[in-house]
Amino acid sequence: MSDEILSLQRGDAPLLISLPHDGSAIPADIAARMRPAARRSIDTDWHVGQLYAPLAERLGASVLRPALSRYVVDLNRPEDGHALYPGQRETGLVPVIGFDGEPLYLPGAEPDDAEITRRVDACWRPYHCALAQELERLLAMHGRVVLWEGHSIRSRVPMLFDGRLPDFNLGTVDGTSCSAPLRQRLAAVLQAQDAYAHVLDGRFKGGYITRQYGRPDRGVQAVQLELSQCNYMDEDSLDYLPERAAGVQRVIAALLEACLAGV
Repeated sequence: MSDEILSLQRGDAPLLISLPHDGSAIPADIAARMRPAARRSIDTDWHVGQLYAPLAERLGASVLRPALSRYVVDLNRPEDGHALYPGQRETGLVPVIGFDGEPLYLPGAEPDDAEITRRVDACWRPYHCALAQELERLLAMHGRVVLWEGHSIRSRVPMLFDGRLPDFNLGTVDGTSCSAPLRQRLAAVLQAQDAYAHVLDGRFKGGYITRQYGRPDRGVQAVQLELSQCNYMDEDSLDYLPERAAGVQRVIAALLEACLAGV
């Protein structure tokens, strides 16, 4: 598989960390049709690869990351583009607006249906193929596997939610994408610390990947974590802040260890 599209680091533990919004690259031919501000790919889940890398190495987890921005195609949206949260405003499979509600493209330069299909074929399908194959490899090795969806977002996005987002937002699709014992262990980890505000199955219950691949009945459990970016980076400069990130990493490590404890 091409590093221009995605990278997969294989581990031996029954844990796959998927980071579908970690990429920020936008091909030149697409960027040329976008508004200057959009070319910065501001809605990237900035630095989640850096945040998770040492944890994955220590735990022996597999890590799947894309190279391209969610503005090219959103890997955490269904292929047919249907809404994840009906009745709420959201960005789509191939977004034409950003989280600020502003257009991404110059007038008349938005992708048409044929271009959307090409992007899905070139970028969306390879990621999901790699994801499904890695899950099956780990499932064959262990009989059970946890898929951890690592995400982050700015702490305030008025288009998506009111006020400030809690620091840790765990999603299990209301308990359907993982087992009840795992959900309880994860909730206990967050309740045992008081450094970060947290919520379980709140505004972010789990995106397409969590919903699609979480099949506890066949040994595949899926959990999404949406982090508020202010806890590990500067939301204005986009700089990663290692000292601030260290506390976040300790809590994430405890959550991932809770995943492995029951597998």
